[in-house]
Amino acid sequence: MSDVERFDIFVIGGGINGCGIARDAAGRGYSVCLAEMNDLASGTSSGATKLIHGGLRYLEYYEFRLVREALFERERLWSIAPHIIWPLRFVLPIHSGLRPAWLLRLGLFIYDHLGGRKLLPPARTLDMSRDEVGRPLKPLYTRAFEYSDAWVNDARLVVLNARDAADNGAQIMVRTRVVSARHKGDYWEVKVEAAFGEVQTIEARALINAAGPWVDNILADVVGEDDGKSVRLVQGSHIVVRKLFDHDRCYIFQNADGRIIFAIPYEEDFTLIGTTDRDYDGDPGEVKASEEEISYLCDAASEYFINPIVPDDVVWSYSAVRPLMGDGGSKAQEATRDYVLTLLQGNGGAPLLNIHGGKLTTYRKLAEAALDKISGFIGNKGEEWTATKPLPGGDFSVTGFADLVAKLRARYTFLGARHARRLTRLYGTRAFEVLGEAAALEDLGTLFGDDLYQAEVDYLVATEWAVSVEDVLWRRTKRGLWLSGDETKRLEAYLKEIQANSQTRAAE
Repeated sequence: MSDVERFDIFVIGGGINGCGIARDAAGRGYSVCLAEMNDLASGTSSGATKLIHGGLRYLEYYEFRLVREALFERERLWSIAPHIIWPLRFVLPIHSGLRPAWLLRLGLFIYDHLGGRKLLPPARTLDMSRDEVGRPLKPLYTRAFEYSDAWVNDARLVVLNARDAADNGAQIMVRTRVVSARHKGDYWEVKVEAAFGEVQTIEARALINAAGPWVDNILADVVGEDDGKSVRLVQGSHIVVRKLFDHDRCYIFQNADGRIIFAIPYEEDFTLIGTTDRDYDGDPGEVKASEEEISYLCDAASEYFINPIVPDDVVWSYSAVRPLMGDGGSKAQEATRDYVLTLLQGNGGAPLLNIHGGKLTTYRKLAEAALDKISGFIGNKGEEWTATKPLPGGDFSVTGFADLVAKLRARYTFLGARHARRLTRLYGTRAFEVLGEAAALEDLGTLFGDDLYQAEVDYLVATEWAVSVEDVLWRRTKRGLWLSGDETKRLEAYLKEIQANSQTRAAE
């Protein structure tokens, strides 16, 4: 952009909150620009336990408002994104000596009736000696409760919000760092630096700081303001092991230290185990699962499973820092997951809105609240709309996934069942755009490994801002779990070739 462009709203941060706000605002008719210093969902928003849930354990801390809001959002989000969100049943074994059965049953009763549950089945009691979910566990766990929540592909939730924002006119700038933001009368002057060093100036009537773990850094170093709030960084790590059980339900395990962990079917061939909760004081961009955390998760899961899990079983681990409100909680797991929006009015009335806290499940409500906060300064445009409008690819029934897979295979008869399911899970109805006019596997171009073909990579680069191997293999597709080192290098070379060609065209 050689000339200075002016937008209604400038958003800092390409995580779920930033992209959710950009989508909502663009759909209402605001002009929106979003800048993310790395890839979309490259921080907290791709490092979650990947649940759309009310947060059963938050009832222990009397977070009734947050749980109620999240429970209502659970089925709303499922309805607008049934390709990347789907229901799961969670099995909670009764562990003698920890939370008593009556307390768990009371919590589940509240969870079922606090609001929002229409399609999801209620909680029930299981006899573990007769139900298949008891087989992988030690025989001392004879009874359990089972309840409903939902799974989400977290990184794709972010990308699809960004994609819809762009489809509604927003400008999404990845690998673009905000270096300064200053009041200039009734607007903000924002300077951004692209990956190749180009510095641009953008003007905006409102500035939204949705930088997640970096929210305080943006305030201090970029804006030079202080809203009196502080973020508490809490590290959560997860491990992935080969599939531990064959059924499609999940486990939620209580631990003696008061924490809970989940064991969840993952990418068909694996089990995801997490998470940890501990305070973190390093660079959020450098966070990784420690040996101590990996051992903790292995030991905690081994308390329940017949076959012990050891660190050598871990095929992948990931970690992220949750930007929670610094509420003075004595333990990291007790820190609130609620969000706080703080509005500062600059000279001339240009607002700055800072986002602290939040969770995946409530991102859409957070976006609505954010726009309510700033609309008084920049004018109200449009009504709330995101509760019913499907995300890209999600324009089918919550019960229609199998039918959509069948339609995809009928149109592309060369697709195997596993490949078709994966594409439908990632792209929904837009899987047809990924495959285009292909009439045979050969038409999809180079096979990089597993079932990742050139056509899919090209789609991710062209429409979903993918640039690097990490973007493609670990955020957009999770094919990194299957590709070998040589296959990864081949993909890396191909992506670099695309980048070089793009830079050449831009220079001409």
